[in-house]
Amino acid sequence: MHPLNVVLVGGLHSDARRTAVERLLRVVPGSVALHHDLASAAEGTVRRTVRDAGATLDTGEAPLVNDCACCALREDLVPELERLAASRTCRLAIVELWDSVEPKAMAEVITSCGSENLVLTGVITAVDPALVLCCLGCGDDLAEAGLAAAASDQRTVADTWARQLEYAPVLAIVEGEEPADPTDLALLAQLHPTARHIPVESGELAAAAMGGFDVEAAAARQHPACALLPQEADGEGVTTLVWQHTRPFHPERLYTALEDLTCAAARSRGRFWLADRPDTLLSWDAAGGALCVENAGPWLVSLPDAAWEMVPPMRRAAAALDWHPEHGDRAQHLVFVSPGLDREGLTSLLESCLLTDAEYAGGPRAWKSLPPAFDELLDPVS
Repeated sequence: MHPLNVVLVGGLHSDARRTAVERLLRVVPGSVALHHDLASAAEGTVRRTVRDAGATLDTGEAPLVNDCACCALREDLVPELERLAASRTCRLAIVELWDSVEPKAMAEVITSCGSENLVLTGVITAVDPALVLCCLGCGDDLAEAGLAAAASDQRTVADTWARQLEYAPVLAIVEGEEPADPTDLALLAQLHPTARHIPVESGELAAAAMGGFDVEAAAARQHPACALLPQEADGEGVTTLVWQHTRPFHPERLYTALEDLTCAAARSRGRFWLADRPDTLLSWDAAGGALCVENAGPWLVSLPDAAWEMVPPMRRAAAALDWHPEHGDRAQHLVFVSPGLDREGLTSLLESCLLTDAEYAGGPRAWKSLPPAFDELLDPVS
């Protein structure tokens, strides 16, 4: 029995997402769409629908798991796909993700189940270019927007949309009645320059849905240590600033500047290091005026040689590209993308947060005594 091809189609732009799904149903013979509606979670269940291009084939409900609609989706998704595979009448299963569900989690659910009957062949995020900036600038919690997948869901509209956009290697572009604004298209291109941007009516969409997908490589592309970040760009009033430096940040000055840095761009992300935490690789992830700073593990230079064998090749390659004779792979690598970006002002602010020449000359022992401004963020008291 041939395995069932599975493609994930997601995105907060629900009308664009449905348009992309309908297009695939029309052009791929033997395709069906599977959708779990998490909006019914308040009633204690998740509603499931299976349909083809002409009609609804099946409906059902899955009970919540730990009061979490997304957990119910995880539990129900693979058994439903296995059922479709066993029917031998389906060529492509199009999993239409609910608005705030992120494709990374669902891709890993499908590939980690170990089923020989399923193969994930594509991940697509559907995009209406006119909505990119407003979603990216929306700092509302998903709960406020009625899009939370669980009572504990603390994500925002902006950071959820950014991850949906940046994880998928294919973006299905669905324009409205008016042609897309060049600024919106430039912003989209700079946010995810390595993605294939395919108009939804293009014949390429079906091929992209079954072209293949590597979950491990996709996860590596998103990991702060080796993320494939955008390059410098300018066009249609949109700018991408790539800021890199080997000198560490002064923790107190950087903490004081966080609000200004976060609000300087529609989207910013990357990795950085603090003088008082030289062994810790820190991730920077900002959208919608909100910033998330997290411990992303150790810098490779801080590990014993024997531990390097356990590090993925992509991580070692990324470290080699940034290697400094004194600091190893420790580096500041932050990327800011936005219309109307103040490149000079932002660069000046970032540089003002680095150690001064005198502070730098003090060396690592002196740096450890600097004010630990990030303790509350990185070492919260439970």
